[in-house]
Amino acid sequence: MSSDAPQILPRTAVPNGLVDPVEKARAELKAALAAIEIKGNVPRRLADRLDEAALKVKKAQQTNPERVMAVAVAGAVTVGVAVWAVVNSITR
Repeated sequence: MSSDAPQILPRTAVPNGLVDPVEKARAELKAALAAIEIKGNVPRRLADRLDEAALKVKKAQQTNPERVMAVAVAGAVTVGVAVWAVVNSITR
């Protein structure tokens, strides 16, 4: 099945059909640099993961708000108990 619509390649892909060795090397270098930038850009990756997590929480909040509230309260209690335990162990 072929289509006349142009294919959109990811930044890390090398297009097929390059016969000129210089153009092929440039495309491979560009793809390799894009892959390194994607893999090595930790703040961007972290921001993307946080955005995904925020979307999941919003979706869960719309479908089951009681569960989200219970998880938030349990997390707050856990952090409170951990802080209390640390402070209590330091002051003794």
